[in-house]
Amino acid sequence: MKLTYYGQSCIGVEAGDAHLLFDPFITGNTLAAHIDVESIPATHVLITHGHGDHVADAEAILKRTGALLISNFEICNWFGAKGINNSLAMNTGGRADLGGFSVKSTVAQHSSTMPDGASGGSPGGFVVFTPEGNFHHAGDTALMLDMQLLKRHQLRFACLPIGDNFTMGIEDAVEAAQYMGATTVVGMHYDTFPSITIDKAKATEAFAHAGIKLLLPGIGQTIAI
Repeated sequence: MKLTYYGQSCIGVEAGDAHLLFDPFITGNTLAAHIDVESIPATHVLITHGHGDHVADAEAILKRTGALLISNFEICNWFGAKGINNSLAMNTGGRADLGGFSVKSTVAQHSSTMPDGASGGSPGGFVVFTPEGNFHHAGDTALMLDMQLLKRHQLRFACLPIGDNFTMGIEDAVEAAQYMGATTVVGMHYDTFPSITIDKAKATEAFAHAGIKLLLPGIGQTIAI
């Protein structure tokens, strides 16, 4: 698998013939000003919740690529009103087989409101099952004991928020990874705003102390994972 980090919680994963794009927020992120949104590939766009820093570029990317939108019922309906009807509406605990991979909707502890104030339904995350291994995109979440249930999925890696204030911070994210049995973590939801700025060296050290590898790719950087 190849993973590209686009800033905040926007992550692209290439798995087989699929290009999965999570929580597209690029144009409003000053740290991602060098990213050409028009060149970002997507066959599937997965949205964890309705906040602007997770959906800002979704409409444009979905219309340009014709990608399948995967999210909860409320978010799919919201985009449906914008003419985007190629969607798969899910709810917590559901799993869908999409041919080359499958997706399971998981719980997150957060809030969810669309940019216009409409309900974004329940916030969540996704476990993606592929022949190359399984991984988890946690969305925006707090630490919770439910994360222990993810251990059964034998995660190759997990994408976890580490910026604190609006989500888990570093200490809780380390514990979350331990609950999940994840030994490789891709950090996300950090540095975009002053209130979620982190010390990368200390974060890396904290995860390493727990025997977990923390990956912090640069914005626009693609890594094999």
